[in-house]
Amino acid sequence: MDLTLLLSFLAVSVLLTLTPGPDILFVIAQSISNGRKAGIATAMGLTTGLIAHTTAAALGITAILYNSAFAFQLVKYAGALYLLYLAYQAIKEGATPLTTAAPEIKSPLRLYRTGILMNVLNPKVSLFFLAFLPQFITPGTGNEPLQMMILGVIFMIQTIILFSAVAVFAGIFGQKLLGRASVGKYVNYGKAILYAGIGIRIALAEK
Repeated sequence: MDLTLLLSFLAVSVLLTLTPGPDILFVIAQSISNGRKAGIATAMGLTTGLIAHTTAAALGITAILYNSAFAFQLVKYAGALYLLYLAYQAIKEGATPLTTAAPEIKSPLRLYRTGILMNVLNPKVSLFFLAFLPQFITPGTGNEPLQMMILGVIFMIQTIILFSAVAVFAGIFGQKLLGRASVGKYVNYGKAILYAGIGIRIALAEK
Protein backbone atom coordinates (compact mmCIF):
# COMPACT_ATOMS: atom_id res chain seq x y z
CA MET A 1 0.00 0.00 0.00
CA ASP A 2 1.19 3.49 -0.82
CA LEU A 3 2.48 5.43 2.23
CA THR A 4 1.02 8.71 0.99
CA LEU A 5 -2.36 7.07 0.65
CA LEU A 6 -2.10 5.67 4.18
CA LEU A 7 -1.19 9.07 5.62
CA SER A 8 -4.11 10.65 3.78
CA PHE A 9 -6.40 7.97 5.18
CA LEU A 10 -5.11 8.58 8.71
CA ALA A 11 -5.63 12.35 8.43
CA VAL A 12 -9.19 11.96 7.16
CA SER A 13 -9.91 9.33 9.82
CA VAL A 14 -8.79 11.67 12.63
CA LEU A 15 -11.03 14.45 11.33
CA LEU A 16 -14.00 12.09 11.03
CA THR A 17 -13.42 10.66 14.52
CA LEU A 18 -13.34 14.11 16.14
CA THR A 19 -16.42 15.31 14.27
CA PRO A 20 -19.33 15.48 16.75
CA GLY A 21 -21.44 12.37 16.29
CA PRO A 22 -23.29 9.66 18.26
CA ASP A 23 -20.17 7.71 19.30
CA ILE A 24 -18.07 10.56 20.65
CA LEU A 25 -21.10 12.11 22.38
CA PHE A 26 -21.79 8.73 23.98
CA VAL A 27 -18.22 8.57 25.29
CA ILE A 28 -18.47 12.10 26.69
CA ALA A 29 -21.78 11.36 28.42
CA GLN A 30 -20.45 8.22 30.10
CA SER A 31 -17.20 9.93 31.12
CA ILE A 32 -18.98 12.87 32.74
CA SER A 33 -21.50 10.73 34.62
CA ASN A 34 -19.37 7.70 35.53
CA GLY A 35 -15.75 8.84 35.24
CA ARG A 36 -12.93 8.51 32.75
CA LYS A 37 -12.54 4.75 33.23
CA ALA A 38 -16.16 4.29 32.22
CA GLY A 39 -15.60 6.52 29.21
CA ILE A 40 -12.52 4.56 28.16
CA ALA A 41 -14.42 1.27 28.57
CA THR A 42 -17.20 2.67 26.39
CA ALA A 43 -14.66 3.86 23.82
CA MET A 44 -13.07 0.40 23.72
CA GLY A 45 -16.49 -1.16 23.18
CA LEU A 46 -17.34 1.21 20.35
CA THR A 47 -13.96 0.53 18.76
CA THR A 48 -14.37 -3.23 19.12
CA GLY A 49 -17.65 -2.93 17.26
CA LEU A 50 -15.71 -1.56 14.31
CA ILE A 51 -14.13 -4.98 13.84
CA ALA A 52 -17.49 -6.32 12.71
CA HIS A 53 -18.02 -3.42 10.30
CA THR A 54 -14.51 -3.68 8.86
CA THR A 55 -14.83 -7.43 8.35
CA ALA A 56 -18.28 -7.04 6.81
CA ALA A 57 -17.02 -4.40 4.39
CA ALA A 58 -13.98 -6.50 3.43
CA LEU A 59 -16.07 -9.61 2.81
CA GLY A 60 -18.85 -7.79 1.00
CA ILE A 61 -21.47 -8.52 3.67
CA THR A 62 -22.19 -4.82 4.00
CA ALA A 63 -23.21 -4.76 0.35
CA ILE A 64 -25.80 -7.42 1.14
CA LEU A 65 -27.08 -5.28 4.02
CA TYR A 66 -27.26 -2.28 1.71
CA ASN A 67 -29.18 -4.20 -0.96
CA SER A 68 -31.57 -5.89 1.47
CA ALA A 69 -34.23 -3.50 2.72
CA PHE A 70 -35.39 -6.04 5.32
CA ALA A 71 -31.91 -6.61 6.77
CA PHE A 72 -31.21 -2.89 6.88
CA GLN A 73 -34.51 -2.15 8.65
CA LEU A 74 -34.00 -5.02 11.10
CA VAL A 75 -30.57 -3.85 12.22
CA LYS A 76 -31.65 -0.22 12.23
CA TYR A 77 -34.66 -0.70 14.48
CA ALA A 78 -32.81 -3.08 16.80
CA GLY A 79 -30.20 -0.36 17.36
CA ALA A 80 -32.83 2.32 17.85
CA LEU A 81 -34.74 0.24 20.40
CA TYR A 82 -31.54 -0.48 22.32
CA LEU A 83 -30.72 3.23 22.57
CA LEU A 84 -34.25 4.04 23.70
CA TYR A 85 -33.79 1.41 26.40
CA LEU A 86 -30.61 3.18 27.52
CA ALA A 87 -32.59 6.45 27.61
CA TYR A 88 -35.17 4.79 29.85
CA GLN A 89 -32.41 3.54 32.16
CA ALA A 90 -30.94 7.05 32.39
CA ILE A 91 -34.35 8.47 33.33
CA LYS A 92 -34.66 5.82 36.07
CA GLU A 93 -31.39 7.07 37.54
CA GLY A 94 -33.20 10.37 38.02
CA ALA A 95 -31.74 12.57 40.70
CA THR A 96 -29.25 9.97 41.94
CA PRO A 97 -26.01 11.75 42.95
CA LEU A 98 -23.23 10.83 40.58
CA THR A 99 -21.16 9.35 43.40
CA THR A 100 -23.89 6.88 44.32
CA ALA A 101 -24.92 5.79 40.85
CA ALA A 102 -25.85 2.14 40.65
CA PRO A 103 -22.73 -0.06 40.43
CA GLU A 104 -24.04 -1.93 37.42
CA ILE A 105 -24.31 1.34 35.50
CA LYS A 106 -20.68 2.14 36.28
CA SER A 107 -19.36 -1.37 35.50
CA PRO A 108 -16.64 -1.03 32.82
CA LEU A 109 -17.53 -4.46 31.43
CA ARG A 110 -21.18 -3.49 31.07
CA LEU A 111 -20.24 -0.22 29.39
CA TYR A 112 -17.82 -2.09 27.11
CA ARG A 113 -20.64 -4.39 26.00
CA THR A 114 -22.95 -1.42 25.59
CA GLY A 115 -20.40 0.27 23.32
CA ILE A 116 -20.10 -2.85 21.16
CA LEU A 117 -23.87 -3.23 20.79
CA MET A 118 -24.39 0.45 20.05
CA ASN A 119 -21.79 0.36 17.28
CA VAL A 120 -22.70 -2.99 15.74
CA LEU A 121 -26.43 -2.18 15.69
CA ASN A 122 -25.87 1.02 13.72
CA PRO A 123 -26.17 0.07 10.02
CA LYS A 124 -25.02 3.54 8.98
CA VAL A 125 -21.54 2.67 10.25
CA SER A 126 -21.43 -0.41 8.00
CA LEU A 127 -22.52 1.61 4.99
CA PHE A 128 -19.97 4.30 5.86
CA PHE A 129 -17.15 1.75 5.89
CA LEU A 130 -18.38 0.27 2.61
CA ALA A 131 -18.17 3.72 0.98
CA PHE A 132 -15.09 5.04 2.83
CA LEU A 133 -12.49 2.28 2.89
CA PRO A 134 -12.43 1.45 -0.86
CA GLN A 135 -11.38 5.02 -1.64
CA PHE A 136 -7.98 4.37 -0.06
CA ILE A 137 -7.07 0.95 -1.42
CA THR A 138 -4.94 0.14 -4.46
CA PRO A 139 -7.22 -1.66 -6.93
CA GLY A 140 -6.20 -4.52 -9.17
CA THR A 141 -3.74 -6.06 -6.69
CA GLY A 142 -5.91 -9.05 -5.79
CA ASN A 143 -5.61 -8.35 -2.06
CA GLU A 144 -8.25 -5.66 -1.75
CA PRO A 145 -9.98 -7.33 1.24
CA LEU A 146 -6.64 -7.44 3.11
CA GLN A 147 -6.05 -3.76 2.36
CA MET A 148 -9.50 -2.92 3.72
CA MET A 149 -8.76 -4.89 6.90
CA ILE A 150 -5.48 -2.98 7.35
CA LEU A 151 -7.26 0.34 6.91
CA GLY A 152 -9.90 -0.80 9.38
CA VAL A 153 -7.24 -1.59 11.98
CA ILE A 154 -5.63 1.83 11.47
CA PHE A 155 -9.03 3.48 11.87
CA MET A 156 -9.65 1.53 15.09
CA ILE A 157 -6.27 2.41 16.60
CA GLN A 158 -6.66 6.14 16.05
CA THR A 159 -10.26 5.94 17.27
CA ILE A 160 -9.39 4.34 20.60
CA ILE A 161 -6.56 6.84 21.16
CA LEU A 162 -8.72 9.88 20.44
CA PHE A 163 -11.80 8.58 22.24
CA SER A 164 -9.69 7.71 25.31
CA ALA A 165 -8.25 11.24 25.35
CA VAL A 166 -11.77 12.66 25.13
CA ALA A 167 -12.85 10.34 27.96
CA VAL A 168 -10.04 11.55 30.21
CA PHE A 169 -10.86 15.24 29.72
CA ALA A 170 -14.61 14.67 30.05
CA GLY A 171 -13.98 12.59 33.17
CA ILE A 172 -11.99 15.42 34.75
CA PHE A 173 -14.90 17.76 34.09
CA GLY A 174 -17.37 15.25 35.50
CA GLN A 175 -15.23 14.81 38.63
CA LYS A 176 -15.95 18.41 39.56
CA LEU A 177 -19.66 17.61 39.55
CA LEU A 178 -19.52 14.50 41.74
CA GLY A 179 -21.81 14.37 44.74
CA ARG A 180 -24.17 17.13 43.63
CA ALA A 181 -27.62 15.56 43.45
CA SER A 182 -29.14 18.42 41.48
CA VAL A 183 -26.36 18.23 38.92
CA GLY A 184 -26.66 14.44 38.81
CA LYS A 185 -30.32 14.80 37.89
CA TYR A 186 -29.55 17.06 34.96
CA VAL A 187 -26.70 14.82 33.79
CA ASN A 188 -28.95 11.75 33.88
CA TYR A 189 -31.78 13.49 32.07
CA GLY A 190 -29.29 14.91 29.59
CA LYS A 191 -28.04 11.39 28.88
CA ALA A 192 -31.63 10.23 28.38
CA ILE A 193 -32.23 12.98 25.82
CA LEU A 194 -28.94 12.16 24.07
CA TYR A 195 -29.66 8.43 23.86
CA ALA A 196 -33.23 8.99 22.71
CA GLY A 197 -32.06 11.49 20.10
CA ILE A 198 -29.46 9.08 18.72
CA GLY A 199 -32.01 6.26 18.72
CA ILE A 200 -34.56 8.33 16.83
CA ARG A 201 -31.88 9.46 14.39
CA ILE A 202 -30.96 5.85 13.67
CA ALA A 203 -34.62 4.85 13.32
CA LEU A 204 -35.21 7.59 10.76
CA ALA A 205 -31.97 6.94 8.87
CA GLU A 206 -32.19 6.07 5.21
CA LYS A 207 -29.64 4.22 3.11
